[in-house]
Amino acid sequence: MDLTGKEQSKYVTLVSNDGFEFVVLREATLISPAIKSMLDPGRQFIESKTGRCVFQDISGVVLEKVVEYFHYWYKNRDKDNVPDMEIPVELCLEVLMAADYLRLDQ
Repeated sequence: MDLTGKEQSKYVTLVSNDGFEFVVLREATLISPAIKSMLDPGRQFIESKTGRCVFQDISGVVLEKVVEYFHYWYKNRDKDNVPDMEIPVELCLEVLMAADYLRLDQ
């Protein structure tokens, strides 16, 4: 529930700079401190009201990999010996920059 007593949606929408939209389980996105902060009702960001996060510096192809990572992490969060997720070499730098922006290294 948010501060107004309104029930938060189970899903959020992540939008890339080229207009691609990804509907993602809210709980899976909270691995990112940046997204968690954006969606925190106490912070009063518009994203916390709309459940929609727009990333002007992340392309659709890269955001798709980030979303894939969110699902991968969520599915395997309680497991041991999880294999690394595959990332195409040509996307590595952009995915790394997006991970840094979203503070996924913490």
